[in-house]
Amino acid sequence: MKNVIVLSCNTGQGHNSCAEAIKEYLEGKGIKCGIRDALDFISTGFDRFVTWGHTFMYLHVPGFFGWGYSFNERHPRLLEKGSPTYKVLTSGEKRMYDFLLEGGYDTVICTHVFPAITLTALMERHPLPVRTALVATDYTCHPGTESTDLEKYFIPCEPLADSFRSCLKAPERVVPSGIPVREEFWTRRDRAEAKRYLHIGAESRHLLMMCGSMGCGPIVRLLGRLARELPDSTEVTVICGTNQRLYKKLSGRYKNNRRIHIVGYTEEVSVYMDSADLYLTKPGGISVTEAAAKELPMVFIDAVSGCEKYNMEFFTKMGAAVTDTSVRRLAGKCVALLASEEELSRMRLALREYAQPNGAERIYNELR
Repeated sequence: MKNVIVLSCNTGQGHNSCAEAIKEYLEGKGIKCGIRDALDFISTGFDRFVTWGHTFMYLHVPGFFGWGYSFNERHPRLLEKGSPTYKVLTSGEKRMYDFLLEGGYDTVICTHVFPAITLTALMERHPLPVRTALVATDYTCHPGTESTDLEKYFIPCEPLADSFRSCLKAPERVVPSGIPVREEFWTRRDRAEAKRYLHIGAESRHLLMMCGSMGCGPIVRLLGRLARELPDSTEVTVICGTNQRLYKKLSGRYKNNRRIHIVGYTEEVSVYMDSADLYLTKPGGISVTEAAAKELPMVFIDAVSGCEKYNMEFFTKMGAAVTDTSVRRLAGKCVALLASEEELSRMRLALREYAQPNGAERIYNELR
C-alpha cells in the first residue's frame, strides 16, 4: 500500500470525517493518500443536488429521511444490480476508472456504500490491480451493501459481525476494526485543564450539546428547558457547527447568560469533549465513536432516525447512553445525570469495557 484514494460521499459529514481520519493515519505512516467525492464521477450537478437534498432533509424534514432509509431497508431491490438507482450510481464508472488509472492508485477505500457500488461495477468490467475496501460509518449494515463485492469490509466491532456477514456474498471478508476517527480523539486532556482552556468554571458540571455538523434537531427547545432546570453549578456549551441561523438565534437569546456558551463552527471539538461531563447529541456514527474513544457519557436526541437509530440502540444497550422521545424528559435526564457522579461513572466504565478499537490503525495493518 503506497498510493491510496479514499472515496467519500457528501451525504453527511460523517463519511468525510471518516475519510479524513483514514488519510491522517496513513499519511502519518508515510503513505500517499487522497480523498475524492465519488458522486462527482456521475456529474458535478448531481453531486450538488444530492448534497443539497441531504442537507435540506436533515434540517427541515428529518422524518422523511428516516422514512426513506427504512423504505430502502424494506425494499433492497432498489439498490440491486439493474435497478434505476444502481444504473445512476454506476453511470460514473468510466470516469472513476480513468481517475484510478491516471492516479496510479494501488488501494481504494470507500467510506460510503454508493462509491462501493460503483467500484464493484468497475472491477467487474475493467479489473484493476488494486485492493478495495468499504468502511462502515454506522453501527449497522447499510442498504446496498449486499450489491457490493470488495476485498475487505471494515466494521465497528465483533458483536455486529454476524449482521454484516449476512449482507455479504463473501462473509469471510468482514474485519471488526472500529470506525476511524481522527488521532486527537485518542488522546485526552485532563478535564480540569480542558475546562480552564475553554474558560469553564473549575467547579462547574459541564454539559456539551452538539447535533451534527449542521446543528439539526430540537436544540432551541432543549436549551430553553435546560436553561430553566439546570442548577447554577452547571454550564452548557452548544456547538452549532455550520448552522449560522441557529448560532445567531442562540447567541442573541443567551448573550447575557454566563452559564451558557454558544459556539459556531470549531476545530476544537476534541477539547470540548475532554472538558465535558455529559454529551447531548444526535447519534451520528462518527460523533458517537469520537465520544466512545473519550469515554464520554451520552444522551441521544433522535433527530433523524434512519441508520442513526442503530447507533442509538448499540450504545444505550451497552449502558453508555440514554435517550427519550420527549424534549421535557430528555432535559430531565440530563439534569439527573449531571447530579449523579455514580451514574456518570457507570456509563464511563461501560465505554472503557467496550474498548473502542482504533479503526484507522486496523485498516492500515490489514491493507499494508
